[in-house]
Amino acid sequence: MADEEAPAEADAPPAPRFSGWKRGLGIAASLAIAVGLLVGVLPAIANIGEVWDAIQTLTWLESGSLLLLAAWNIATYQLVIMSALPGLTIGRAFVVGQISTAVTNTLPAGSAVGVGITYAMFSSFGFDAGSIAIASVVTGLWNTFVKLGLPIVALAILSFQGQGNAALQSAAVTGLIILVVAIGVLALTLARESFARATGVRIGRVATSVGRRFRRGPFEGWGDRLVAFRTQSLDLLRRRWYWVTLATIVSHLSLFAMLLTALRHMGVSAEVVTGAEALAAFAVVRLLTALPITPGGLGVVEVGYTTALVVAGGDEELVVAAVLIYRALSYLLQVPLGALAYAIWRSKGDWRKPA
Repeated sequence: MADEEAPAEADAPPAPRFSGWKRGLGIAASLAIAVGLLVGVLPAIANIGEVWDAIQTLTWLESGSLLLLAAWNIATYQLVIMSALPGLTIGRAFVVGQISTAVTNTLPAGSAVGVGITYAMFSSFGFDAGSIAIASVVTGLWNTFVKLGLPIVALAILSFQGQGNAALQSAAVTGLIILVVAIGVLALTLARESFARATGVRIGRVATSVGRRFRRGPFEGWGDRLVAFRTQSLDLLRRRWYWVTLATIVSHLSLFAMLLTALRHMGVSAEVVTGAEALAAFAVVRLLTALPITPGGLGVVEVGYTTALVVAGGDEELVVAAVLIYRALSYLLQVPLGALAYAIWRSKGDWRKPA
């Protein structure tokens, strides 16, 4: 809360804002890209009527196995934040995770809104701001590390099998370079306070330089903030780095297992698209969708997976059917679950107390 003796708001320069039409234009462009990819590109790749026919061939057993994998994937997602925020129960993790995911999947620039919702809800459970911030940063970093590492693993497997392609090699090399640099910077930041402070100052200068172009900034105090992050995160990482790492890897592999199972249930056999080729497609698309072009990667993910798996040898209609099933379970399902989670949160008044 602001101090009463603080200078009046009127004495400070007005906070710069992007004009409404620019924000609206960005939202419209994001949605146009998603619709264009789904309505324009996918039907050009495969016959949608045949895709629907393929989806209808799913047996009850196959549908049940996919639903179980979807449930397992949601559970593993909660384990990631639970590993970084000691004291968080799986029920509370589910509620926060599903609400923020639903917002991220449905709103342009929903990731930023999702972060705000996550902070507000964890605060309502009694977690302090420092713990929430550290958990968010650590899980975000670990997710990025795994995304960068997956193309390297996929390339290694394909190379061992005598396969591989230029796109995967480029993704793997890029991922390796960024991963090594990122881990190196993180290790030095945690090991040396002076390095943390100097790095924070440099980041602040870069942010200020970029911010000037958008009439924002200056961004000061980043050196002190990174030192504070180092101090607060050291204890967490010393005690729980292996749990955070394991939970993050399991979460990503669970998502991949759902994609691979959908392919197999649709008749895309291992002789046509191997598990390693499917992993390569998964790795490259996960890396590409780190850029928030559309809400939840809508359109980009579908076309990306379809293109990669068809190039690997999969039948167009069967691949599109598998990808749509996968996205229904990993993307669309999150929206009604988010509404359910919100209803649970509203009904659980006793949750909104210190944890």
